[in-house]
Amino acid sequence: MTTKTQINLPVGTWTFDKTHTALTFIARHMMVTKVRGTFPAFDGSVEVAENLSDSKVNVTIETASVTTGAPDRDGHLISPDFFDVASYPNIRFVSTDLRQEDGQWLMIGDLTIKDVTKSVTLDVFFEGTNTNPWGKTVAGFSASTEVDREDWGLTWNVALETGGVLLSRKVKLEIETELVKA
Repeated sequence: MTTKTQINLPVGTWTFDKTHTALTFIARHMMVTKVRGTFPAFDGSVEVAENLSDSKVNVTIETASVTTGAPDRDGHLISPDFFDVASYPNIRFVSTDLRQEDGQWLMIGDLTIKDVTKSVTLDVFFEGTNTNPWGKTVAGFSASTEVDREDWGLTWNVALETGGVLLSRKVKLEIETELVKA
């Protein structure tokens, strides 16, 4: 994958093209396979500043929208064992810093799940810009990080008779997004 080391975006507000954005998580199941899920219901914006490091990202995710392709699993994820959507309907991410280190872009921000806020660092890849058929400027980004779900109180698990646990503590978060200049 070729990514750009310089991010050149017009200053101003950018919105998420929800039809071309995926907020995905990946966890290990029984320590032998990966389970993927997405959050299709979200909202947010990106404010690009003249000094790129002063730019801000703000995203709110509806936890009840979690989708893994298995309705029983989705029902368990929205229960008090995990996201407890009745008490905590949203996950939030608010960026606090954007910087480049050794050619790699890093976005640091506060991730709030349930009533716990922790700082996370995302590796960010700028995929470039283009003009869509309706004359709008669009920009593509990919970002990822790995978190320990137990840091946010998502501690439900089952020990396996043969050793190990049903669900990994480590969860990979991946974002693929197309932003549209407002």
